[in-house]
Order: sequence, then structure tokens, then C-alpha cells
Amino acid sequence: MNRQAHAVTDLASRKPKALKIERLLGLKPGANPLELLEIGTGSGGIAHYFGTHPTLSCNVTAVDVHDNRQVHAGYDYIPVQGVELPFEDARFDVVISNHVIEHVGDKEAQLTHLREIRRVLRAGGCVYLAVPNRWMLTEPHYRLKFLSWLPKPWRTPYLRWSGKGDLYDCEPLELAQIEAMLATAGVSYRNICVEGLRETLDIERPGALATRLLRRVPDNLLKRFRGLIPTLIYRIEKSGHGR
Repeated sequence: MNRQAHAVTDLASRKPKALKIERLLGLKPGANPLELLEIGTGSGGIAHYFGTHPTLSCNVTAVDVHDNRQVHAGYDYIPVQGVELPFEDARFDVVISNHVIEHVGDKEAQLTHLREIRRVLRAGGCVYLAVPNRWMLTEPHYRLKFLSWLPKPWRTPYLRWSGKGDLYDCEPLELAQIEAMLATAGVSYRNICVEGLRETLDIERPGALATRLLRRVPDNLLKRFRGLIPTLIYRIEKSGHGR
């Protein structure tokens, strides 16, 4: 399958996204620069954010199979093919995979993507993994309602009927699927969808009614519905058991 790049070209949206990643991972200045890898850099906005951060010192490397960068400063860029990463074991302190796994291929390729992340991560390092939820109301790549809800054989015909594309080339996952893959890949993970939702609203819509109302809802209640949150977000470490 000839998969499309699906790069986010709205460069302005990358700064709040990067700030959310920074907060969710709890990244702080240390004695040495952080070795940071962004997989699937797209426009380069997130890599640029961390590579030019005013207080957080990062040596940033970005990779992608398509070069759609709009900003080039602050990081090193390496083109790649497939899901294998051209780095030695335990190279990075931080790895970011933001809406990438649905583009890498079938389930075996997705599992390889997770295993490669584990391989290049240093002991004590952390990973930000964001996965579009199959049960999101509006599919984010084609902006078409219920597209990912359909059985696979129906998705491309629906996309063509809508006039928004010729081939559905993404593999979105539901909560049980991605967590089974994470366990198989041998990583320790924590589902931080609720925290991610709160950070998104606090950063992007701090004064909105929805944000104010959400602040009053306890985490335990929201976690009951995290399988329906549009983006599944995980903090990953090297090994152990997930929850």
C-alpha cells in the first residue's frame, strides 16, 4: 500500500502540542542535555520547539519517511524507510511518537514500531505515544465521521463516496488493541488520556466553558470513559507491566 504522509501543515498548532508533551512527560532541565527523538516529524514544528527551548536543553533528532518540513532549525533530520530506526540501542532519553503508529502499516509493522522505540530508549527514559482512537467520531486524517468505525473493507469505498480520497491508508486502534501491543512489546506503560485531555483544554481553550466544567469532574469518573477519548495517550518506559 502506498501510504500518504498526512503531515500536519498548520505549523502554529505544533507549539501547543509540544507544550502538552513537555508537561505530560514532566520534562525538566538537568545536568546534561536530553537526547530526544521524534519519529514522524512532519512539519518539524515539535522538533523545533524542543531543539530551541529556552530552558530545556535537548539534542533533538527527527526522522520521517516523507520530508514535509516547514521549519528546519534546532534539530537534526534523518530520512528513514520503513519502521526500523537507524540508531544504536539505548540512544535516547525521550522518544516522541505522535499520531505515527496508524501510518506505519499492518499490526506486525505497528508492533515493530513499538519494539524499535523500546530498543533505542535508555533505561530511565520515557516515551510519549499518541494514537488516534478507532472510535473517535470524526476521523482526523480525512475529517469524515464514522470512517474508522467501519469494517476495513468498507472504509475505502466510503472515503471514495465522500469525495475526500481514493484509499484509506491508516490503521487506527482501539484501547484494547494498543495496550495488548504495548504488553507484547515489553514496555511499561501508563494510560494518560485523561491528563492529556485536561492539558489540551487548559492550553488551547483555558477560558472555555467546557474547560471549566471538566476541571470539576474527578479523574476516576473520566477514566471510566477513556476508551472513548479521541486520542489515546501513553507514557512509556523501558520494561515492566502496563496499566
